[in-house]
Amino acid sequence: MSNLVSPEWVNTKLNDDHVVILDCRFSLADPAKGYEQYKQDHITGAYYADLEKHLSGPVLSHGGRHPLPSVNILSQFLSRCGVDSEKIIVAYDDQSGAFASRLWWLLKYLGHDQVFVMQGGYTHYKEKGYATSSKMPKERDAEFIPNVNDQMVAFKDSVMSVMNQVKTEIIDAREPIRYKGIKEPIDHKAGHIPTAINIPWESHFVSPGWWKEKNELEKMYKDLMNHSHHIVYCGSGVTACVNVLAMHELGMKKTVLYAGSWSDWISHKEHEIETN
Repeated sequence: MSNLVSPEWVNTKLNDDHVVILDCRFSLADPAKGYEQYKQDHITGAYYADLEKHLSGPVLSHGGRHPLPSVNILSQFLSRCGVDSEKIIVAYDDQSGAFASRLWWLLKYLGHDQVFVMQGGYTHYKEKGYATSSKMPKERDAEFIPNVNDQMVAFKDSVMSVMNQVKTEIIDAREPIRYKGIKEPIDHKAGHIPTAINIPWESHFVSPGWWKEKNELEKMYKDLMNHSHHIVYCGSGVTACVNVLAMHELGMKKTVLYAGSWSDWISHKEHEIETN
């Protein structure tokens, strides 16, 4: 079963009590922008999930720019949105699914399988004339009980331990100029983790927000199918979730996210860096 759903399908589920919709729009350049857009209008009944307030934890000296959130705090937030074990969750954004994929990954990590990302993003949904609203949904009385899957996440020690293993592939999801160390607009060091290959997260789309067909994704990952283990990272553990979702679409479920990603890796002065 696909992890993606159409805007048309979402529009038919607005009055379905078994479906919870979460708006994940966010701007790294302007952290307040996503919520301002949400207040202006959003899919009717959607709750707002803020990347930094809900989908990340406090930034420390290590752990990257978007550390994993507290399981308890995230679970409480999901409960207020009406999420329990029976609910179907749909996440959307307007950034080609990058932030929606982060929520998708977090819910999978917490043991909730019925979670999907909406194709096309909010702008397309709205342009189709589907139902939107500026009304804030009421908090719900639900109980989300997490069942954490530790096999889905990697930290710097586990990355170091598999760097030279033949059956493990490390994948860098950032754009090529960052991977190659040509330009680094965000973090204080440029380059990539030794042995990592580059599969940019934006390469999974035919146009912004619209995912490539499965056969096209298979072409992207065909050389990795014989690897038993995959670790994916980006700058801070957000956009790499797009790669993880794509690999799940292909049945490559032994794929883990390096949660702290590049911003965590370079916080350790002893770590090696490659550029090419």
